[in-house]
Amino acid sequence: MAEISDKCVCSCTGGLLTKELTVAAAHLLFWPFFLIGFAADLWTKSAVFNWLGSHAPQRYGIIDGFFQFVLVENLGAAWGMAAGKTMSLVVISIVAIIIVFSIFLFGQKLQMVVVLALGLFAAGICGNLYDRLFNDGRVRDFLDFYYKDWHFPAFNLADSMLTVAVCILIMVTLFCRKKENQMENSNE
Repeated sequence: MAEISDKCVCSCTGGLLTKELTVAAAHLLFWPFFLIGFAADLWTKSAVFNWLGSHAPQRYGIIDGFFQFVLVENLGAAWGMAAGKTMSLVVISIVAIIIVFSIFLFGQKLQMVVVLALGLFAAGICGNLYDRLFNDGRVRDFLDFYYKDWHFPAFNLADSMLTVAVCILIMVTLFCRKKENQMENSNE
């Protein structure tokens, strides 16, 4: 059964998404994902904060009992970690964006799925870095999922892009590498 699921996952990601791109094709994919993602993050934060900032209470239910918009300003990283350490978080973000751009610009044989993930990483990092630099170190979060008294920590579009990028890279690493190793072993 595991063998069947491995083949299914690898065949889903194995064709077009794992295809190696030319430099031109990589740029045509990366830059729109980065720029549109970055702009969408800044726009959604601005739109929700401007809209809800003028209303009391500063929350708006989207799906009762499950999802709402709220206004939260996070002084830390994910789940409030490193709260108040703005300069450290700015430095980490700058180092991270340099690494992402370096991998993209100087990486060899980049696959489509990796370029997509790098574009999402760059957009997410820059979206939250922008807030840290221009919003007194506070990152604007507004997406709130909850059930009764339990709330998942509020987050934003940049956080979502970072999470999706990590998931993409984990899936590619776990499943596509396995397929490549199987193909190499069968050729021997």
